[in-house]
Amino acid sequence: MNWTELLKNHMEHSYKAAEGLVKMVDEDKLNWKPATGSNWMTTGQLLKHLSSACGGPTKGFVTGDWGLPAGADPFERKPEQMLPSAESLPTLASVPEALQLLQQDRKTALEILAKVSESDLASRPTPAPWDPTPMNLGARLLTMASHLDQHKAQLFYYLKLQGKPVNTMHYFGMM
Repeated sequence: MNWTELLKNHMEHSYKAAEGLVKMVDEDKLNWKPATGSNWMTTGQLLKHLSSACGGPTKGFVTGDWGLPAGADPFERKPEQMLPSAESLPTLASVPEALQLLQQDRKTALEILAKVSESDLASRPTPAPWDPTPMNLGARLLTMASHLDQHKAQLFYYLKLQGKPVNTMHYFGMM
């Protein structure tokens, strides 16, 4: 198996499972967040973040376009700009909006991946704005697919805490 095949399979599977979980969210729970602890995203904020967890960063790593204003350097951002508090994160208005954005993110990730050579994936050194440690492009993109998985898991537990009958089959996109 090569990097392209590995990444495409991982992304496809993760997006499919995430979509199934998003479809289980009730519109009236978009403002819900766990009652204990601090700095939790609401369900709506989580859906917004989940729907941009892989495609946008994949595009950033491959093309250098991080979606910032012209002239902004992603490597010069302050820590609070890269990791803002949950309260300051954007949200969305509906589950259909989340599904549309998730589908756009999937399309971006897969289209960008299709344009990258196997050689670049295997050997192109690619720093991240939040981590300048050298890592090849394929490994960086794999971390973005894993980022999608992490927030998919977070949504899975949000649904559990909201009393939804989710199980491992839902988490892995088999239902």
